[in-house]
Formats: sequence, structure tokens, C-alpha cells
Amino acid sequence: MSITYNKILVAVDGSKEAEWAFKKAVEIAKRNNAGIVLTHIVDTRSFATVETYDRMIAERAEKYATELLGEYQDLANKAGIEEITIDIDFGSPKAHIAKEIAPKQNVDLIICGATGLSAIERFFIGSVSEAITRYAKCDVLIVRTEKDM
Repeated sequence: MSITYNKILVAVDGSKEAEWAFKKAVEIAKRNNAGIVLTHIVDTRSFATVETYDRMIAERAEKYATELLGEYQDLANKAGIEEITIDIDFGSPKAHIAKEIAPKQNVDLIICGATGLSAIERFFIGSVSEAITRYAKCDVLIVRTEKDM
């Protein structure tokens, strides 16, 4: 049985785990002649901790996301990936990646890094990768770094 992927969503946040997920996504995309969707969700839950919401915070977060995804887009281009889509959104990464971005972009594989949260944090709030695997309607690959193994 041969299964190929046509469009791969890779969620990146600037972490080492996300970098590994991106590298894995590029290799899988090359083997499948697939396109890549690079996404970053600006987690607006963190804005709740700011006493007075400042639009500058959101603008800085969006600028960071644009620069981060631009760097990954350049790397994907250099690796030979022809179809690259950028998708920046605001909200909860847990909800947006699997429930909104993946269906909107019509992806058939989501790749993300394993969480760096502690066991206590995972117990109380769960991880983004756990939420993606729970809600995704397509295949999901969770990539671990050497430190996770």
C-alpha cells in the first residue's frame, strides 16, 4: 500500500522542536513532491497577562511570525520545495492548527514538534501536539528532538 501526501502543514514557533519538525516536513515533502504550508499561531492567550492590552504587542508578535516563516520559506525554497504557503493566525494554537488551518489549507499531514511542557503543565493545560492529534482529520506526525528520546 502506497500512501503519498500532497500538502503538509508544519507548525513552527521558533523552538528547536519546531525546527526539527520543519526539517522532517521538507524531507517528506521532497519524497512525495508535496507542497508545504508553514503556519505560526500568535497565542493571544498570553495577551491576557498584560494589564492593558497594547496593540504593539500583537504587532511585534506578527512581525516575529512573518520573519520566522520567511526564514523557513527561504530554507524550503533552497531545499527544492516549489509550493510553499504561509499562514499566520491569532488565537489558541491548540484550536487553530487542527480545526481551522488544516481544513482551510486542505492538508493531508500535519507535522509539529513534541511539547516542551513539564508533566504538571501537560496535566493542567495539555500540549499543543496533544490537541492536534486529538482534533486533526488527517495524519499527524509528532517530531521529537534527541533530548526527548
